[in-house]
Amino acid sequence: MLGGCTAMSRRIESFEEFWPFYIGEHRVPICRALHYFGTSLGTLTAIYAATLGGWWMIPIALVFGYGPAWVGHFFIEGNKPASFKYPLWSLRADYRMLSFALRGKMAAEVTRLYGSPAPRRDAPLLVQR
Repeated sequence: MLGGCTAMSRRIESFEEFWPFYIGEHRVPICRALHYFGTSLGTLTAIYAATLGGWWMIPIALVFGYGPAWVGHFFIEGNKPASFKYPLWSLRADYRMLSFALRGKMAAEVTRLYGSPAPRRDAPLLVQR
């Protein structure tokens, strides 16, 4: 079963398997909000840099993108960012999570997977893949 620390004891093999784990690492709504803020600010900064040729701003975009998210993990969720082990899937999941939030569907997705929009750390994964 995915969820909590047990999912990291073996290698996740697909994004479909990664998504429930990723959501399990983002159970606190404030952590998710920090991700939305960081993903949006980092993306806008990267677009600005690419559009105006300010390639020196790319490192700043990374700090803007990851800084708030990592604050959420280390100080709110109390876990390590999934991007340390699964960087590309984490980036894809950041955008997917932001998309769900912008459409007003993120709380429903967390509830679908864990039974509550802000489940406890020990809440079981409800959807079996």
